[in-house]
Amino acid sequence: MKKWMAGFYFLLTAMLLSGCFYPEDRKVENNIPYEEQIDSVQRSVEKFQEETGGLLPIKTKEADTPIYQKYPIDFKKLIPQYLETPPGNAYESGGVFQYVLIDVETNPTVKVFDVRLAEKVNEFYIRIRSQGYPPFKEEVADNVYSLDQKKLGYKEEQYYTSPYTNNNLPFVINGKGEIYVDYISDLYQVLKDEKKGFSPGEDIRKILYKDSPIVPAFSMPYTVDENNEPVYMGK
Repeated sequence: MKKWMAGFYFLLTAMLLSGCFYPEDRKVENNIPYEEQIDSVQRSVEKFQEETGGLLPIKTKEADTPIYQKYPIDFKKLIPQYLETPPGNAYESGGVFQYVLIDVETNPTVKVFDVRLAEKVNEFYIRIRSQGYPPFKEEVADNVYSLDQKKLGYKEEQYYTSPYTNNNLPFVINGKGEIYVDYISDLYQVLKDEKKGFSPGEDIRKILYKDSPIVPAFSMPYTVDENNEPVYMGK
């Protein structure tokens, strides 16, 4: 009980600090991850890094922050010298996307994730906190469980619409009470067309955003089994 509550408070604090509660005034055009906007931020990040001796314009996060949420871009460090304003689809401008960096040590690359997903995850934590314990339903895999959402007060099952396949992805929970989106159905679908082979133990989530500007935020690691099918890596 104490472990999952500690996880809840940590994630809630992290989301509050990263700005996951954002203005209601959202324009339709700010809900789309336009390539030219992402490219513009990418160029400004590269220029900043070049002129600062390799530093990156990112906010400081806890060491154990999940990798796709770990390096949010700090637009205050880019404006106005490297960028006039944050893109219209960025949270900072009233949009729905958190701009982040991935591959920071080898090839810092700008990606985004939808802040509305963070809101939904936070909603789950609030309802779990109100109930007093996580309502585990069925064991999906070792230390991965579905949620009894009716016990959390939902009349209809809550899903996340995949930005990669448009599949309805379920929410799952681990033994520590940490909420994740389950991307395994996406991975099955994408692996069918993936020419590159993977080794068991290798994190395969990168194939989801190989051709997409959106990273799989709030995901657990996945790898492949001996048949090259996706499996939960565990945490």
